[in-house]
Amino acid sequence: MVLSDPSRDIAGTILLTIVTIQVGGWLLTKVARGEVPMTDFQKSFARAGHGHAGVLVILSLVGLLYVDQTNLEGFFLTLGRLGIPIAAILMSGGFFASSAGKDRTTPNRFVAILWLGALSLAAGVLTLGVGLLTA
Repeated sequence: MVLSDPSRDIAGTILLTIVTIQVGGWLLTKVARGEVPMTDFQKSFARAGHGHAGVLVILSLVGLLYVDQTNLEGFFLTLGRLGIPIAAILMSGGFFASSAGKDRTTPNRFVAILWLGALSLAAGVLTLGVGLLTA
């Protein structure tokens, strides 16, 4: 199996983002030691954002192995290729942005970013799944 040039470029870029996930893990160790003050809500959203980033980055890489095995073209090829990586950015970013601020105990309006990410994830995996089943 050979990756297309666009899939290979995206995979390389995704691999580089893992460093940012590592930095987030380092921050979570500081939170766990009490060095970074956060409410329980903020801690749970930080963990959720970090976890979603890691899992969706791996899922993005797996998806790229499959997208070039489909007959998808144009918009649907782009959606199958980028829907999951965009979801990784939006969902984790939504968790972080919606919990930002001193002493926050509920999500702010930026929680909408999280839901945009969920839509991107659904569109990406549905497109890729259908593309594989119809190839």
